[in-house]
Amino acid sequence: MDTRRALLDALEDGPVSGPDLAEALGVSRAAVWKAVEALREEGFVVESTGEGYVAPASPGYSAAGIEFELDAPYAVEYHERLSSTNDRARELATAGAADVAVVADEQTGSRGRLDREWVAPSGGVWVSIVARPAVSPARAPLFTLAAAVAVADACREAGVDAHIKWPNDVLVGSDDAAEAEPDRSAATGRGGRKLAGILTEMEGEADRVSWIVVGIGVNADIDAAALPADATSLRAEVGADPDTDARSGNRSESGGEVDRRRIAATLLERFAALTGTDDGLDRILPAWRERSSTLGRRVRVETATGPVVGTAVDVESPGALVIETDEGRTRVHAGDCEPLRDADD
Repeated sequence: MDTRRALLDALEDGPVSGPDLAEALGVSRAAVWKAVEALREEGFVVESTGEGYVAPASPGYSAAGIEFELDAPYAVEYHERLSSTNDRARELATAGAADVAVVADEQTGSRGRLDREWVAPSGGVWVSIVARPAVSPARAPLFTLAAAVAVADACREAGVDAHIKWPNDVLVGSDDAAEAEPDRSAATGRGGRKLAGILTEMEGEADRVSWIVVGIGVNADIDAAALPADATSLRAEVGADPDTDARSGNRSESGGEVDRRRIAATLLERFAALTGTDDGLDRILPAWRERSSTLGRRVRVETATGPVVGTAVDVESPGALVIETDEGRTRVHAGDCEPLRDADD
């Protein structure tokens, strides 16, 4: 990858001939040709002209494409088809890996929380991050909230006004909007149409985390008709044309279309910025609050000991939802949260 990255950097200022590239990079002309071919196989459209090789306008959705100009410390392992990125990430974590992002174009055996089915066809952004943070297991839930913030920001950058329902569902719209547009989504009490989900797994001891795997699934460049009734996709929300040329796996920004490479890179960069330092960890809760659609609303949370009903007033470290009930404030650490309408009170 070093020669390929150096070659791309050398092409930034315009066409460069093979001999000039070989001299600038300190390699043979054969090595330059091999690097160009390898980039083409990764989805980089490197053209040959009379003046030399021309830099690709947009790298493809691949390991090299996602890593290109990525401002995050992750090595990307890309698969066209994989049963589960989380399963593969756990294998890598168990083998001692760190700072790896496993990405798949399609998952055939993906799952959500509590082993619920998760539809993951080609066109989504399916990624699992392997991290080895120097934190106690008690702080591990912060990484789930950080992932929700990262995904919401990536969706917003793509032009979709995403918000977070506690703890980590990334949604768009609301149940009221769904009722007004029944063809877009059923009003299920979720609080909006689901764009993304997050599944975090961890191994550790009493005082330290050994590894964390954060699995992220974003319904990106997918036909909403292929998704469950209460879900949607970035393509559907921005009105992208499904017939747009997708040979590189990307969509151009000019048409309001979905660029999966940029979405993946943005969420990786944002997640790294929030979880890579103690200062970043301190910013997770404020960032989550700013993007939350749960706080300030009446909710019902189904917990292992029964439902908790009241107004969600805050989220506290490491991710507990604070609910003002008729009996006083209660902190909920896990459960299914549903917003309530006036008629449900």
